[in-house]
Amino acid sequence: MGPHPRPADRRGPQGFARRSARPLAVASGGEQRDGGATTVEMVFVLPLLFTVVLLLAQVTVWAHARHVAQATAARTLAAARADGGSVAAGQAAASSTLDQLGRGSLTHPRVTITRGADQARVHVHGTAASVLFGLHVGVDADAAGPVEHRPVAP
Repeated sequence: MGPHPRPADRRGPQGFARRSARPLAVASGGEQRDGGATTVEMVFVLPLLFTVVLLLAQVTVWAHARHVAQATAARTLAAARADGGSVAAGQAAASSTLDQLGRGSLTHPRVTITRGADQARVHVHGTAASVLFGLHVGVDADAAGPVEHRPVAP
């Protein structure tokens, strides 16, 4: 008989196969393998991998919220600086733009409009929707331009 008994030699008294006394996780060279090492590695690696994936998702949501804020600022400025425009017209344009683009990615938006005799400014501030619990990333967008005036006829 060689170093490893054949299956027929491992039968018990009733002819049923019995379990071997040697461990199952033995490499061909005779040394024991790390049977639980993969599980322990996954306990540390998988949460880290999931966190990286969620961070990428958070960056994507932040980028979309930033785009929404920039579009809102641009449309608001166009309404506020137009000849005959006003702060109220800018607020209406901001509300309409936020409704059209959706308020899901840019939460708690605040639009500040200042309109002087020659210059109009718009500042949009909000928070990107949170993918990771407790992470609240601010989003800001600014737009400014001269107020349009009709030329006075001589």
